Formats: sequence, C-alpha cells, structure tokens
Amino acid sequence: MNIRLRHEAIIRSLRRSGTATIDDLAEEVGASRRTVLRDIGALRDEGFVIHSDVGRGGGLQLDPQSLQTTARLSVPEVFALLISVASMRAAGNLPFSDLADTGLAKIEKALPSDKLKDLRAFLECLYIGQLSPLQDLSNLGKMEPELLPAFEGCFLQRQFIRFGYLDAKGRKTQREVEPQAMLILPPLWYLVAWDPTREDFRHFRMDRISKPEPVEATSFRRRHVPFEDDVCPYKDVVN
Repeated sequence: MNIRLRHEAIIRSLRRSGTATIDDLAEEVGASRRTVLRDIGALRDEGFVIHSDVGRGGGLQLDPQSLQTTARLSVPEVFALLISVASMRAAGNLPFSDLADTGLAKIEKALPSDKLKDLRAFLECLYIGQLSPLQDLSNLGKMEPELLPAFEGCFLQRQFIRFGYLDAKGRKTQREVEPQAMLILPPLWYLVAWDPTREDFRHFRMDRISKPEPVEATSFRRRHVPFEDDVCPYKDVVN
C-alpha cells in the first residue's frame, strides 16, 4: 500500500472507530508502528486534528470537525476525476456536465506547473468509445486502486509495466508490456499495450489486472495505437 492509500485508510479507520491505537492502525494498513507514527505526523501537518490519549485504554482520536486544509491532489487523482467525467459523458449519463467541467478546470489550474504538464501528457494517452451492446458484462470485476498510479508512473517514465492477468478463459499469466494508451468503453476500461513477446498491440481489461508494478531499468518509445473509427481521443470528447 503506497503512502497516499495508507493515509486515506488511517483517516477512514479513525472516522469509523472513533478511537484506535497505533497497533490497531498498523495491523489494518499493514505497516510498522514507526511508519504509522510518521503517517500520523504527516496527516497533522496537512491539517487533520488527531488527539492522543495516554494511558491504558487510550489511543488516537480524530476531531469530527477536522478537515484537510492543504489540497494535495496527485496527477492520478485528477486524471481519475477527468476520465470518470469523460466516461459518464460518453455513456450519456452526465446531467450536470457544465458544472463538472467548470469544477475540473479549477482543479487543473490549481496544479503546479510540473504536475499540469504530466497531466496533459497523461491525457494524450486516453481514448473513449462506445461498448458493443453484445458485450458480456456478467463477469465485470473491480479494478485495483494501485493500477492507475502504476500506469501513470510507467507511462510518463516510459517504463515497462508488470502485472498478473486473468484472461477470459480463467488462465492466469504474468505480463511485461509497454503501456501505450488507456481505452474506456463504459463500463469497461482497457490498458492498451505493446507486447514485445507477440510483437503486437494487446488490450487488457483493467478489472482483470492484479499487482501492477514498474519494471526497473527498462524503456520504450511511444507508438501510434490504431483504434477503430468510433474511438476518439479524450480531447475530442470534451470539445
């Protein structure tokens, strides 16, 4: 679990339980006591008011009125918001699209210049289309939260991405591919990658991907991804 997800899990746990010990939190997020103590300090720096009760039966308590005072949105978080809006629009299910676009534009403007550059590069890889009505959705699964940050890092750094994959026939394989694009056919999301072992593009359903991670000391070049005529880049969806 990365730092951001760990912080979110700690806040959720404190809101849910009212009081929790360091040991409780460490067990829940799968980290050491030292790491959790460091996380608590970082969360306090961000504006969360977390009280400590000493003595037997004591623990940590989150002030119920506590809010994060410093907005620290990451590129994957903003990207997730943008593609969620784009996919809802493509599916014809975005009744307040003008308000959504205005809000997202404000979020983009608040990003530092380096993150905004990464976001724009990230958006260049996004394509939207319509799903065939004949597509079987009975086995639609849940995407792992680590997938989008892993894809973002590998795409921007142009590193291979490694992951476990469960194909349509239930066979499990390990893949190492070049992440070239992301295709959304609501409600299905695909990682479009160049597979060097097959010397061709492959579409991987993102709900079938597990344990994604970058492959160190690797690099690849951007390739033109051939899409069908009914698939368009993200920028054409929002225009």
